[in-house]
Amino acid sequence: MLLCEQRCVIITGAGSGLGRSYALAFAAEGAQVLVNDIRLDAAESVAQEISALGGQAIANSDDITSMQGAQSIVAQALQAFGAVHVLVNNAGILRDRMFISLSEDDWDQVMRVHLKGHFCLANTLGRHWRDLSKAGQRPDARIINTSSGAGLQGSVGQSNYAAAKAGIAALTLVQAVEMARYGVTANALAPAARTAMTESAMPETVKAPSDGSFDAWGPDNVAPLVVWLGSSASAHITGKVFESQGGRISLCDGWRTDATVDKQARWLPAELGPVIDELIERGVPAQRVWGA
Repeated sequence: MLLCEQRCVIITGAGSGLGRSYALAFAAEGAQVLVNDIRLDAAESVAQEISALGGQAIANSDDITSMQGAQSIVAQALQAFGAVHVLVNNAGILRDRMFISLSEDDWDQVMRVHLKGHFCLANTLGRHWRDLSKAGQRPDARIINTSSGAGLQGSVGQSNYAAAKAGIAALTLVQAVEMARYGVTANALAPAARTAMTESAMPETVKAPSDGSFDAWGPDNVAPLVVWLGSSASAHITGKVFESQGGRISLCDGWRTDATVDKQARWLPAELGPVIDELIERGVPAQRVWGA
């Protein structure tokens, strides 16, 4: 039996790049796929590609950043396939500028597509899965979010994107705890691959090798982890953030309480200089901000 046979998957931003790779990989493992992309022609192309390979897929271009759009996406998947088991929140945009050069629109657009886009579909499906669970039809459901190294470590010139991706990592932790009672897991991925976004930001770095060697930036390399996280085999994994690039998979360790000093009384401001120096010396050094 294929890993995702009889499972229905919604993938946003699936008309190209990582989303396309995910859609094809899920279909190869037997999943029915709703291919969502703001560009209907791109979504239709991927759906046709899956159908030509013997899989089942439908295209959709509804707006992931509105509840009305999210409800329409879910309704189409339920009508076509009868159920939804997996949501892969993948769609995203960039509006890169140094922090003080950002416009209000640069900030709002990135927050809308990334953070609100992750909220709308997960909230709509979460309500659906909760209702199924309360009706005695406990789902075996998955939310797979997309964070980024920019959100986990910060990235120069990407403060809006980094803030949104950090928010997605935190959102994933809360979803995992709150949705566990309904049979839903939530995990996030920080993928590093060649996409339209990374090609615009660092074209030379992500260029495919011309000598036939392993393409460490190929988006197909990330897809196996996403498919496994969407399968029934991953039911025991929730609240985790993974990094994936090429053949490398890393488990990410988020913000946590580190070195501590407790005076058990109120500090005086003048006392704190050496105390803070001691804490920093004892603490685990943070990873460098990308581009620093």
